[in-house]
Amino acid sequence: MIHPTRTNLLLLKEKSRSVTNSAAILKARRQALIREFLAVSMPFLRSREEVKTLYGKALAELHLSLGHEGETFLGSLLAVSGRELGVEIAERSVMGLRYRDVAMLESPVRSPAERGYDYRTTTPHLEEAIYLFESIVAAMLEIAAFESRLKRLGDEIVRVTRRVRVLEERVLPQLSRGIRSIAQYIGEREREAYYRLKRYKEKQGTG
Repeated sequence: MIHPTRTNLLLLKEKSRSVTNSAAILKARRQALIREFLAVSMPFLRSREEVKTLYGKALAELHLSLGHEGETFLGSLLAVSGRELGVEIAERSVMGLRYRDVAMLESPVRSPAERGYDYRTTTPHLEEAIYLFESIVAAMLEIAAFESRLKRLGDEIVRVTRRVRVLEERVLPQLSRGIRSIAQYIGEREREAYYRLKRYKEKQGTG
């Protein structure tokens, strides 16, 4: 229970102003986070659409290649053209938030001469299918980086929104009630003191 004194009234008003300022700062940060979230989400959505388009084209080219070259031939190419793709997980920061970024040590997309077999013996359908699938790998790694940033931004937006709600829906109303209660109490005490003083002066005058 806060004692209804002028000192406590001033303290509550100061705290209310501080909380209001904090809520305003948090709202500004939330707006900045939302802008960053939207800026990141647009290329993320485009990348997902690109992967869907590339995948459809890659499957079509692979189907044509299977019709010309057969599964056995394609399986033999896998033994000589397969490789481990190196990636690096790096710590990044956006709007003061740390997230993990996926960085490629080398491009997944290779030229036909870099694939370990004589591309002159294959059909254009196979070469196009390989190119498209390698492009899909590159796009998916890029999407992984976008997803990490979006998750961190989304989590922070939710966290800041919750803090704003607590301040505006709980803390500030509680402070406002305390301010009104103390102000009302002090006002009543001052009116009582005024009437007592007035009656005292009236008595002194009649005496």
